[in-house]
Amino acid sequence: MKYQYTYKNTGMDIWQLSMYYIYGSMVGVCNLIFTAAILTLTIVRWEASGNFFRICAVLGCCLFPVIQPLAVYGKAKKQASASQDIKIGFDDTGIYVGEGEGAQEISWNKIRRIGKKPSMILVFLNSTHGFVLPDRILKEEKNDFYAFLSSKMKK
Repeated sequence: MKYQYTYKNTGMDIWQLSMYYIYGSMVGVCNLIFTAAILTLTIVRWEASGNFFRICAVLGCCLFPVIQPLAVYGKAKKQASASQDIKIGFDDTGIYVGEGEGAQEISWNKIRRIGKKPSMILVFLNSTHGFVLPDRILKEEKNDFYAFLSSKMKK
């Protein structure tokens, strides 16, 4: 094996992945626009408003920067607790994955794409399934590992 890892994704790993995709998409842009608009409205109308408006405005200001990430973390933590340890290996012929009692071999032509985020590398089998390899398991090998994956995807 050229690269081999045994790990279990944590709630924080899944949360970071979710946050990358939320705020790297049109949904994230809409969240930012809404938050800026409600914050501006809150500041402009604060003095002339009643308590009901103030409560709604504060909740609106907290919706995307506080409430949504907490809700996503709760879901990610639940999802991570249901997962098992993953044994994964990468070499010139493909990827070897073992989870629980099962194991499978995946050839490089079945890999749809790879992605590099600030705190993880993603290996996609299709648009919704893949492997999250966080920096905590890759350590100092991250750049070499990504270069290896990139070389396999070009073939």
